[in-house]
Amino acid sequence: QVQLVESGGGLVQAGGSLRLSCAASGRTFSSSTMGWFRQAPGKERDFVAAINWTGGSTIYADSVKGRFTISRDNAENTVDLQMNSLKPEDSAVYYCAASHNIAQVMAVLKLSGVNYWGKGTLVTVSS
Repeated sequence: QVQLVESGGGLVQAGGSLRLSCAASGRTFSSSTMGWFRQAPGKERDFVAAINWTGGSTIYADSVKGRFTISRDNAENTVDLQMNSLKPEDSAVYYCAASHNIAQVMAVLKLSGVNYWGKGTLVTVSS
């Protein structure tokens, strides 16, 4: 059993930055993948980024490559998403996710590859 809690969301102007954090409690997947998804109003929940918990391998959605960076701290059981050069289209509820799959597989499977979800944190980027 794993519980995921996101934090760091808020309101930011276009071009600004935010850093989201996800804290895992209970049983953790020290050899599994952590990731981020997002869901904007009226849209489906989309894959954003994933990182293998132990290997450090990362993968990003094309829409965020070069702007977002996913990182981890296994000692603290946290995974962060540094979001730079934010655009209004980045506005969404961001969800932390944990998967039994490696990062590359998580990106392919998308929602079906997620075993645990956080409740989400709202990011609003104003123009």
